[in-house]
Amino acid sequence: MKPLFLLPFALAGALANAQDAPKATPVPEHQPVEHAAPEPPARAVSKSGQFSVTGGDGPQRASVALLAEQTKQALLNLSETKDDVWKTPIAIALHGKPGDPAPPRLVAFDLSYNEKGFVLRLDLHLARGLDQERFEEALLTAVLYEQALRTLPPGELESPLVVPSWLVAGLRETIVWREKRGDRRLYETLFKHGGLYKLDELFAVTDSAHESLDSAMRAAFRVSAGALVMALFEQPQGKEGFRAFLSEAASYDGEMPQLLRKHFPELNLSERSLAKWWQLQMANMAMPQTTDVLTVSETDAALTEALKLHFRVEGEIREHSLGDWSAVSKLPQNERLEAVRPAQDALVRLSYRCFPSHRPLIAEYQMILSEVAANKPKQIDERLARLAGARQSMNERIKRAHDFLEWFEITRARETSGAFEDYLALKDRLKANTLQRNDPVSSYLDRLDKVFDRSKEPSR
Repeated sequence: MKPLFLLPFALAGALANAQDAPKATPVPEHQPVEHAAPEPPARAVSKSGQFSVTGGDGPQRASVALLAEQTKQALLNLSETKDDVWKTPIAIALHGKPGDPAPPRLVAFDLSYNEKGFVLRLDLHLARGLDQERFEEALLTAVLYEQALRTLPPGELESPLVVPSWLVAGLRETIVWREKRGDRRLYETLFKHGGLYKLDELFAVTDSAHESLDSAMRAAFRVSAGALVMALFEQPQGKEGFRAFLSEAASYDGEMPQLLRKHFPELNLSERSLAKWWQLQMANMAMPQTTDVLTVSETDAALTEALKLHFRVEGEIREHSLGDWSAVSKLPQNERLEAVRPAQDALVRLSYRCFPSHRPLIAEYQMILSEVAANKPKQIDERLARLAGARQSMNERIKRAHDFLEWFEITRARETSGAFEDYLALKDRLKANTLQRNDPVSSYLDRLDKVFDRSKEPSR
C-alpha cells in the first residue's frame, strides 16, 4: 500500500501523460485536391484579330502574324476593297525548327467545320525557315476562302469551294510586282524564248499539280498567271470587275473564260480578246526599263554590238567593226557622219543601263567616234587596244569573283538549302515510273546493259 502523500504526485503524472497522448481527429470522407490550371499556349494575334499564330518562339510568331496581315492588306489594296468585318478566323500553327527533317509539304492549308462554324487553318513547318512564296500563296487562299464563306451558313458545304491555283499565284505575283519586288528579266526570258503556259493549260492546273511543279515550271506558271491577273486589272473598270470576280471565283464550277467575260465585258469583243490582252501585258512587262542595270557580261556583249560602223563599199552599205576606222577617213564628211552615227546613238542608249564601271570606257569610245567623224585621229589603234584590254580584265575579274562566291557557298554550307529538292523528287519519280519498252531496239539495249553491267561483280 502506497503512502497517501504520494497520491497527488501519481495523479499529476497520469494527467500529464494523458495530455501528451495523441488525440483522434475526424477526417472528411473526400479530401479535395487542387490542380493548377494548364496555361494556354502562347499565341500572337495580328492587328485585325483575324490571324492567330501558335508554336515557335515569340519573334517567329510576331513575324508570321505581321506578314499575314501585310499580305491580306496588299490583296485588299489591289481591288481597293475595305477591310470589312470578317467572320471566320484563320489559325496559323508553327511546327519544328530550322534544321529539322523537312516534311513532304512545308505549308499546308485545311478547311473544315465544327459546331461553331467553319475552321481555317494553316500549318507551317520551319525546317528550312519561312518559305515566303508558299506561305503567302496559302495565306491568300485562306483569305479568299474566308471571303467566300461570309455569305454561307455554318455547316457542311453543299458543294466544295475551289480557289483556282492560277488566281492565287497570279494575285501574289501582282502584289510582288506592285511592290517593286518582281524580276522583269524572267518575263523577258519567257516572252522571248517561250515557256509560257497557254490559257487552257493555265486554267487546268490543280492544287496538287501546282505543288508537284519543279522550280522552272513553277516560275513559268507564276509569270503566266501574274500577267493574266495584271491584264484583268488593266481592263476598263478592272478593279470593280475584279471585286465581283473574286466573290464568285471560289464557288464557280463552269468554264473559267465564261466567268471572266461575265465580269470583264470588254473581253466579249472576240474569242481571242483575252489571249490578246494577256500577250500585250506580257510584252509590256518584258520591256526593259531605263533603271535596269546590265551585268558585266551583258554590258560587254551590248558594247560589242554597238561598236559597228556602217558605210558603203562597192555600192552596198556594210557593217564593219570599229577597228576598220581607217576606211572611214577616206569618205566624204557627210558619209563619215552617217557611218559613225548608229554607233554613237547605241552608246548613248547603253550608257543609261550599262554596268557602272563601263561608263568611262563608253565615254572614251564616244571620243574616238567623234575623232573618226571629224577625220582627226589621235592614236586610235593604241587606245582601242587599251580599251579592249580593260574590258577583258573586267570579264576575268568578274569570273574570278563568281567562282570565289560559289566556292565560299559550297565550303561554308552547314545544312542543305533545299534548292534541288524538286530535281531530286523528279529523279525519284522517273525511277519509280520507268517506262518499259518492248521494241527490238530497247530489248537489244537491255541485253547490252546486262552484259556490261559490272556493279554485281565481286570486288578484287
